[in-house]
Amino acid sequence: MPKISKETVEAQDYGGVKVHEGEVGEYTVNILSFQETQDMTPMFTGLPEGRCQCPHWGYVLKGRQSWRFADHEEVFEAGDAFYVGPGHIPVFEAGTEMIQFSPTQELKATDEAIRKYMEANA
Repeated sequence: MPKISKETVEAQDYGGVKVHEGEVGEYTVNILSFQETQDMTPMFTGLPEGRCQCPHWGYVLKGRQSWRFADHEEVFEAGDAFYVGPGHIPVFEAGTEMIQFSPTQELKATDEAIRKYMEANA
C-alpha cells in the first residue's frame, strides 16, 4: 500500500508554512505545519469566486483553522477530523499542524493559483 510520511517526503518551506506532500492513488496527501497565520484569501484570486473548488478531508493535529464559505464558517481544532466541500477560503492559525487529503486533479487548479500568486508577490 502506498504511503507518505515526514520521513519519506522532503519538506517544502514556503515561508510561514512547511509542507510534506505526496500522491497516494488519486489523492494528494499534505502534512502541513504553519509557523505563521495564513489567510489564503489573496492566493485564491485566480479561482472561481475567489474560492478553492477542491474538496478536502483531514485531521487537525495541533492548533485551529477556519474555513469560510459564502454563507457560513466552519472551525476545526486539534483532535478534529474534517471534510470541507468546494467553495471555501481557509485561514490557518500559527502553530496549526494538520494532515489533509485532496483529489489530485481538483487540487491542481488551487495549486496553480497559489503558485501564480507567489510568483507575482515574490
